[in-house]
Amino acid sequence: MSDGRNEIATGQSRMDDRIAPPPSFVEQANVTDPTVYETFDAEWPDCWRRAADLLTWTQSPESVLDDGGDSDGVRWFPGGRLNASENCLDRHVDAGRGDQTAIQWEGKLGETRTKTYRELHRDVNAFAAGLRDLEVEADDVVTLFMPVIPELVVAMLACARIGAPHSVVFAGFSADALATRMERAESDVVVTCDGYYRRGNAVDLLSKVDNACLSVSYETTQVVVDRLGDERYLGDHRRYCDLLAAHDGETVDPVERAADDLLFYIYTSGTTGEPTQVRHTTGGYLSHVAWTSHAVLDLEPRDTHWCTADIGWITGHSYVVYGPLALGATTVLYEGTPDQPEKDRFWKIIERNAVDVFYTAPTAIRAFMKWGADHLADYDLSSLRLLGTVGEPIDETAWKWYYKHIGNEECPIVDTWWQTETGGMMLSTLPAVDAMRPGVVGRPLPGVELAVVNGLGEELPDGETGQLVVTKPWPGQPKSLCEGTEWAQSIHLTESIDRWRYATGDSAMRHDDGYVSLLGRLDDVLNVSGKRLGTTEIESAIVAIDGIAEAAVVGGDDELRGSTVHAYVSPEANVAAADDLRTRVREGVEDAIGPVAVPTEITFTSALPKTRSGKILRRYLEAIANGEDPGDTSALRNPEVVGELESLVDD
Repeated sequence: MSDGRNEIATGQSRMDDRIAPPPSFVEQANVTDPTVYETFDAEWPDCWRRAADLLTWTQSPESVLDDGGDSDGVRWFPGGRLNASENCLDRHVDAGRGDQTAIQWEGKLGETRTKTYRELHRDVNAFAAGLRDLEVEADDVVTLFMPVIPELVVAMLACARIGAPHSVVFAGFSADALATRMERAESDVVVTCDGYYRRGNAVDLLSKVDNACLSVSYETTQVVVDRLGDERYLGDHRRYCDLLAAHDGETVDPVERAADDLLFYIYTSGTTGEPTQVRHTTGGYLSHVAWTSHAVLDLEPRDTHWCTADIGWITGHSYVVYGPLALGATTVLYEGTPDQPEKDRFWKIIERNAVDVFYTAPTAIRAFMKWGADHLADYDLSSLRLLGTVGEPIDETAWKWYYKHIGNEECPIVDTWWQTETGGMMLSTLPAVDAMRPGVVGRPLPGVELAVVNGLGEELPDGETGQLVVTKPWPGQPKSLCEGTEWAQSIHLTESIDRWRYATGDSAMRHDDGYVSLLGRLDDVLNVSGKRLGTTEIESAIVAIDGIAEAAVVGGDDELRGSTVHAYVSPEANVAAADDLRTRVREGVEDAIGPVAVPTEITFTSALPKTRSGKILRRYLEAIANGEDPGDTSALRNPEVVGELESLVDD
């Protein structure tokens, strides 16, 4: 990559935009010492013992980090032994919190279910015994293919209890995608359900599992949860409820796992290129997500936390399941989407459950903006004390709307950056320590070291854009990166730990106060007439225009200029997609960035293609812009929008 110096606009927030955390929040926060950054830096890597101390170990680690030299890679908490299920369940029950709510589930059709820590512990033990009855042993990989229902959490923790890594596959994926993931993990047991509800309609899931299992090269066992209640169990399918009933009341001793034993497999979302298999370890990963849930999300057992991500993605693993449950908090599960059955669904859930920590995606926030603040009027959101964002950079306009309308200008916002590969948060403000800067993520968390470099790996001065790299190991790093194998082959583990690098593939710029602005993926950079333009910056300029709720920018192929800028724009509710608005979009981009960034094509649309977690899948938009086949749309929560956009562009 070229160093891109001063070619990608940064969208820097002015220093006078800094917003201090409310004193009332600071008074009750978990981490309040402003010297925590210096302390972690001075004590690194032993500083990470604080994260390990949040867990219960059956055998204490011999040390915090073994860098191993050039050949052996790195090992976090060597000699330590623990069990993730025990950390998420048993210790809370043993501490007298068995009657506390562990899971509060909100179903697609308005149903609700509550599971206390004692009830969840009972189900997990029964299902763990059921898995053993199916001859699942330690290190066997179990595939989980379900929507966001309590049984998915039960299955994850049951696998962890017996030392069997799980591989959760997003329920919206196709049979081929499921089969590929099963074969790559050599998994011959799949836990699924008969179906789920989408936009109020029942969707068959079991037939996808049947087709996937027919296409793998070995015999499989299927366990089916009854979600739809239509009794469509065929062949050798095993009923989840029968396994639970057969083993109800049984106790399965948690299997001790070495800190670097696998906890789960997960695949990147595939928004660009082929999905990548990532393997996360038990001790390092669980320590990292427990620490970041404690320090960034400020979670304690008293909290009711709602992360809106689907559990099929890493955010759901880390901050719906393992992080909150490791700390003994209540975690809210929601099966549906923000606008079903009505656009006030999220606020109804927050009010009903007195949610105090809310963690969602910028794309969802922009949808709330588009629908208007009127949908909030009938709901009491005063329980909220902390807001968070995850998934992609949030522009300043959306940040300020979130802060004002959802947080009532009283809740700190933690704008977090991390990846499937990192396992947990890497960049964010500490909510009781750092000032917030709208549209600017924050600095590396204590104990995390990152740099912005050019194509030669040379660190760039503040204010210049380049690639974000991690320059020291961190506990949540995956097995492959510890070993320097597979996707991590380009990472250099040398005799000097100071030369260690992980290239994130994200474009970023560091400010002179150490805060970092994320500018999107490196492949989210357009080359227009020899000028490099960040799509995130163009999108931010568009949504800053009055009447615009959301925008996505992709490149259109152009023989003369290399790329053209194609913008897909969603106006706010009751704003007409007229020529006047089109003119204001072009003028706004020209004023903010310059003529070279002005979109050649502007397509107004009521919706953009998104995953269930709210992430815009721009590869579909790019295919549409270039007249190509968008391909499989099964990963989308709104696949119908692809055809609508194709017709709009054709017109």
